[in-house]
Amino acid sequence: MNKLSTVDDVLDFAIGGESKASELYTEMAAMAENPWISKTLEGMAQEELQHEKKLKAVRARKLTLNRDQVGDLGIADTLEKTEPHAKMNYRELVAYAIKKEGVSQGLYSRMAMIFDEPELRDMFLKLAEEEADHKRTFEIQYESLTP
Repeated sequence: MNKLSTVDDVLDFAIGGESKASELYTEMAAMAENPWISKTLEGMAQEELQHEKKLKAVRARKLTLNRDQVGDLGIADTLEKTEPHAKMNYRELVAYAIKKEGVSQGLYSRMAMIFDEPELRDMFLKLAEEEADHKRTFEIQYESLTP
């Protein structure tokens, strides 16, 4: 990993992560055999592009991120690791997204602990909260799918 020593470095790192997530969901959409799942994945890819756009606005100093405490339903802890596959159903897709967002949240939280500079620490904590919010959205969807 490149050295992240400025807020712009952190934002560039996060922007790259959102871009990669969008590419992954786009690849998964092309792989999915179920048209509805493919459309859902395309929507997720677009959402990641919106996150990327938001972070670019923060980097351009046109927007600030707010920190909100987001609750955790703990669903990610109960899910087995899921890998994308052509026949994945919606429940598997949501489970995959919960895990992915949880990993991103954990990464940003750990990175916040590395930095002594308040501005960098706060930026990572804000990014972690953004990912926690995404994860929570998927957890709510997953919960509605569980009998």
